[in-house]
Parts: sequence; C-alpha cells; structure tokens
Amino acid sequence: MMADGDPAPPDRSSRSEEEEQTDKEEGALTEAQRQVLDRCLHALKHAKNDSQTLAALLLITNLCPANQLDRPTLRRIFEAVGLDLPARLLVTAARGTESSGLPPQELLSLGTALLAALSTDPDLASHPQLLSIIPFLLGIVSNGSVQNQQKQAGYSPETKDHSEVKSTRDRGSSRSAGDDGSESNGSTAAQESSELDEAMAADCYQVLMAVCGLPRGPDQLLSRGAVPALCLAVDQNRTLSHQRGLALLGALLSNRTKEKVWNKHPAELLSLLLRLSREFCRASDPTRLGMCAQLAHFLPPAGVAPKSEELRRSVSQVWVALRPLLQVKLTPRQIGSVLVFSAALLDLYGWEPVGPAKFCCLLVNRACVEIRMGLEEPPGTDLSPELQQTLTGCYRIMEAAMEQACSEGDAAPPPLSSPTAALSLQQSRQVLRVLEEAFSAVMFYLQQVDPSRYDDPFVFATFRSLCLWLAEETSCLKQEVTRLLPFLIGYARHHLQAVSAEQGLSDWMANMSVSKEGGAWAGQEALRYLLPALCHLSAEEGPRKVLLTLETPALLVDFLLQTWTSVKGRSQTAFTRDPSMETACSALLNFTITEPERVRKDPCFRTLEGHLSEALPVLLNKPRLLVLTANYVTLGLMIGRLKSPPSGSVEAAQRRFFSAALQFLSGALQSGSGPGPGPGPVQVSVSWQQNWDEAAELWCLSLQVLGGCVRVQPWLVDPIRDEGWLKHTVSMLSECSALPDRNTQEVLEQVLCAVVERCSVCQQEIRDVMRRSDEGALNKMSNLKKAVGEK
Repeated sequence: MMADGDPAPPDRSSRSEEEEQTDKEEGALTEAQRQVLDRCLHALKHAKNDSQTLAALLLITNLCPANQLDRPTLRRIFEAVGLDLPARLLVTAARGTESSGLPPQELLSLGTALLAALSTDPDLASHPQLLSIIPFLLGIVSNGSVQNQQKQAGYSPETKDHSEVKSTRDRGSSRSAGDDGSESNGSTAAQESSELDEAMAADCYQVLMAVCGLPRGPDQLLSRGAVPALCLAVDQNRTLSHQRGLALLGALLSNRTKEKVWNKHPAELLSLLLRLSREFCRASDPTRLGMCAQLAHFLPPAGVAPKSEELRRSVSQVWVALRPLLQVKLTPRQIGSVLVFSAALLDLYGWEPVGPAKFCCLLVNRACVEIRMGLEEPPGTDLSPELQQTLTGCYRIMEAAMEQACSEGDAAPPPLSSPTAALSLQQSRQVLRVLEEAFSAVMFYLQQVDPSRYDDPFVFATFRSLCLWLAEETSCLKQEVTRLLPFLIGYARHHLQAVSAEQGLSDWMANMSVSKEGGAWAGQEALRYLLPALCHLSAEEGPRKVLLTLETPALLVDFLLQTWTSVKGRSQTAFTRDPSMETACSALLNFTITEPERVRKDPCFRTLEGHLSEALPVLLNKPRLLVLTANYVTLGLMIGRLKSPPSGSVEAAQRRFFSAALQFLSGALQSGSGPGPGPGPVQVSVSWQQNWDEAAELWCLSLQVLGGCVRVQPWLVDPIRDEGWLKHTVSMLSECSALPDRNTQEVLEQVLCAVVERCSVCQQEIRDVMRRSDEGALNKMSNLKKAVGEK
C-alpha cells in the first residue's frame, strides 16, 4: 500500500534551508514532511481494511509527533478513522485475542498514541466517544500493565514478545522514551513492576489532562472514577504516577470541585495525603521546598476535613518539618510557596499544631514582612501572579493571627498539644504591632487602586483582608482608615450594583481558599465583609460624617433590598439566618439615632420604610429569623419616632408596619407559674428562648422607642388597644410576680405611661386591673400608678 510511498524530492524553490531549520527548531513540519503527511493521510482515508489503516497510522506517528500536528491535520485524521478505531484497538488489546495479528501491548501503544494526538484538539477531547474511553485509560494507569487490564476485563493474558512491542513503540511513538530505546531516569524499577512503558503512560495522561482542561472536564473525570484510580496509581507507584498522576489530581483538587471530591472520596484522598506527608517529612530541606506547593493542593477544605487523629498528628509533623525552612534565608519564590502552604495548614487546624509560640510569632512576622515588601512599591507597579498568590497566603496567616491575638483576652486558649503555649502579653503586643504595620501597607496599596481594577481578584483579596482587620480593630490607623473610606465604599458599591456576577473572581476565590463558606460569587460579598467595620465607624462622629457624604445609608438600604429578594425566594426549610442583614440594620440604626435630620430628608429612608412595612409581616412567620425581625422592628420604630403626625389618614404601609411590630413585641414574654398558689416570675416565650440573649436588647430598645412614637403619633393608641398588645401586657404584668430585670420593667412602664397619657379609656382599663389584684408586677410600677390615679 505505502511501499512506494517515499516522498519525491521537495520543492525548495519557495522555502530556504534557513526557514526549514527554523521550522524544525519550533516544532513545525518541514515542506518535505508535509508532502509525506499528505500522502499518508490520503492512504489513511482510502484504506480498505484495518491492516492498511494501521500501516498508515504507524507512518504518520513516526513522521509527526502529536505536538506537531495542527488542528486541520488532526481533523483529517479524525475524519478518516474517527474514534472507533482507537476504541477497537483498546478493546482488542484488553481481550488479548490473536485475530489482530499484533500483541496487546502494540495495540494499546497505537490506540493511546492516536487518542493522545486527537485529544490535543479541544473539540475532539470533548467528544462523547472519547469521554467513554476514560475509564479504560484510568484502568491502564492504575493497573500498570496490559495484563492487569486484561484481568480486570476478565480475559486471560498470553505471554508476548515485549522486545517486538518496544521496537514498534520506538518506531511509532515520539514521546517520552529516548530515541535509543533507553528508559528515562528513575523508571527502570517502576517499569519492571508495572510493565507499562513511559510513552504509553504519557499518552494516557495526555488524554486525561486534555479532558481536565475542558470547561466541564473535571466533572467528566470525577464521574468516571478518576480520583480512586489515580490514588491507586500513586499508591502502587505506577509509571509516571508521581510526575503526571499527582499533577492531574492536583488539577482536580485546585478548583471548586475540591470540596465535592473530598466529600465523595475521603478515604482515598486521606490515604494519599498521609503518604505525601510522610514523604515530605522524610525529604531533605531543598526537596521540601519544592514539595510545598504540591502538598498544599491535597489538603482538604477546612469545612470537610475528616475527623482523623492520624491526620492531625501528620499535620503536626509537617509543621515540625516546616520550621527549619522559615528560619533560613529563602528566595522570593521559595518563601512564597512555604507561606502559602503554611496558610493552607492554618485553614485546616488553626494554631494548635503549629508549635511553640515563638515559632508562631516568626511565621506571622515573615508574612507581614512579605506584605510590606510586596505592597509598599511605587504606584503603578504591577504585581506578578506569583507574588499575588504569595500575598494572598500571607493575608490568611494575618487573619489567623488576628483571631488568635484578639481571643487571648476573651477566653482561655484551646488545649494545645506538644510544647505549644499561648502567646504571652508581650508576644501578643508584638504580633499586633507587626499586623498594624502590614495593614498600613495594605491601605497604601488600596489607596492607589483605580476603579478600572475593581474586578481584579487580588484587589478583592486585599480588600477582604483589610475588612477583617477593621471588623476587629478601628482605633488604630484611624486617619488612614478615614482617608480610605471613599475607596472602600466605592468598591463595595461597584460590586453591589454590578449586573453580572464575577465568575472569574469566584473561581479565583475558590482556588485561593479565600472564601471558607464556598458557593458562587455574588456582588453583595464585598459589602458583607465591610459591614462590621461600617457598624463601628458609623458610631464615631468623624468617620460617620465622611460616610454620609458617600451616601452610605443608601448603599445599606440597597443591600437590604437585594438580600431580601434572595431571602424571600427561599423555601421555608431553606430560611437561614443572615448575620449580614442584621449588621446592616445596626449600621443604619446608628445613622438613625445620631443623624435625625438626615433621616427626615434622605429619600433612602423613605425607601427603607416601605421595605420594612412589606417585609415585617412576612418575617413574623419565620422564627429562624427572629433576630433580623427584632432589628427590623427597632429600625422601623426609630424612623417612625422622627416623623411628624399625619395631617390626614394614616398610610396603609405605616399602619401595616406598626400592627406587625406590636404583634412581634407582644410575643416575647409570657406569664409564669410559681411554686405556690401565687403568681410566678415572667418567662421568656418558647419561640424567643434560643435567641433571647441577642434579641433582648433590641426588644427593650423597641419598647422604649414605642413609647416615644405614641407621644408623637397619637393615632398609635388605637392599634395598641385593637391589636391586643395592651390587654396582653397588662394581663401578663398582673399575673407575674417579677420581671427579668430592672430595665425590662422600666421600658414597659414607659410605654404604658405614654399610652395612658393619650387615652383615658386605657387609663381606666389599667386602673381596674390594678384594683382587682395587688400581687403582680403591675402594681409595682409606681410611675404608672400615679399616671392612672392610683395610690
């Protein structure tokens, strides 16, 4: 068929020898090779049987390595043979039959080589027929030999002449094996045990990596058993398993599938992680430096880490192995990989297994030094991707240090193993000092960020880290923080108002473990991180004035409206508490209390009123959102207190809000029974008990404000009577012996006094109850007794 297929002398008139030499150096085909290739493709397309097809393919693979075939050529090969032929080659090899006239190893070699070439075209790599072959390829790399693959398929292998296989492979392949047939460095033992040559293994991994690089590639591999197969390959030390298999596993564990993979295959991944950790601890220091980046990929997400004492001990040993690396001078690339790995370990188990407090301080100090060196560059300096990754790891170390340093004074540290001890007061101060210096550099960097870079993932990571610092500490660097407020508000507003979600930012966050909560990126995320700081800053006059010039109340109202739309659309079972909404309410409450004129004039508060009147009746039926409901009630009453009495009829929205608010407030307390025949102390209602510690202060503040509303809004007396709040409260007070605390008694008494001042009928009703019984808490309210004319 191809016996007379020697190429004619190429026409060199149009191409110089220098051009052909350049093509060779760049991996492109020469004109002579192209002519031969065209003839081979013609023969391939017109082959009458498998023998002719195989002969043409062998010539093509001998002539052109896969990485030199362009997409049109790959398409021509695909159109000539499709994916049926490589699939049949693999199946025939697995069956081990003699009908093909070629040994199974030869068939596998040609089949995997053809698949590797075709997979370099993304369209062909995503072809359903190629995807269906993935389990077979995984079986090859995990079982390590054609014989094992035959056993797995249920066929008995026969002894073949492997020298023939090897010679054919050298003739038909252009990949990892050397031209002289020698095996690559360090693979002799692996090949003897696995009987899978490197070139075939490289072809299999080429296909798997090509599929992994597709948009849905990781899911395609995971659904076809890639993780167990690759873990087995590494465990059995199969050919190229450490060079290619670990890289492929790392790719599967580097994106948003990581948590899914760990949930599905915890045993296999834990076994692999323990093995790699042991190798890390046994390695020399220079080797460890190269392993840090790799091992970081295989750590489980903090939320799904298996409860394994063996893993915890292993992490402690890894920290011991890391200490020498942080105590010597390293290149920027080396210290970067060590710090990123350290950050991932901190995400997993915190500071407990790290080691002595002195080493903890050293780790934080080195991270802060990298932050200052990286960010205190002149404006306009571009940060390399490697440096951005390093600094993101440093941010996570700083965040962990903040949590530790701030918790030292709050509670006793968790019990620590080994010689680890809590930070001394001097060490805590040292840590806070270096953190302050690092965050000064962070603010310097953010001050230079142009709005055109607001979608840059690294800017978000830097913004997030600063927000976490400000949530804990706003007294330091106050002037710098105030100067940075225009950026912080502008950045949060940009993302809140962005029409499209930043998918690239979401993927980057997942890869960098920036977001522990997981889930897709939404525009509200930036403001969510800033909210705790806004809650602090809005309570201080200087920063608050700046926030008002930046229209911050309107931003917070927009956030509540957007978030409520999302919350309202959830099913009843999916209704979960959203602390960010509560924090936004707290910041708005600060503005409402301290800036009454702004509340009266700013249209955003009118919008907020409308939202509260719409949402509150819905929230009454959501017991899981009780704290948010208490915030809404308090905020709405505070705004209502600042309004002038209506000149005509009361707006329906306003009446709806106050009706729902009174219903909510009346449900907090109920009469209690004492040990004897007399009344007992008042009790917190069952529905409020779980959240009473957080909601009690808001409930008391709401009652206090309600009294003020009654004095400026006389129409409120009617709903107070009609909605049953007055009857319930007076009855409860007359039937209980005592209230939870003095403050509760005072706020209830204030409201009742305001009511009786405006309503003679209410005055008479309360007087009658007091006269019927003098044992309850109602009769202990001296100011109320005077107001109703009782002695």
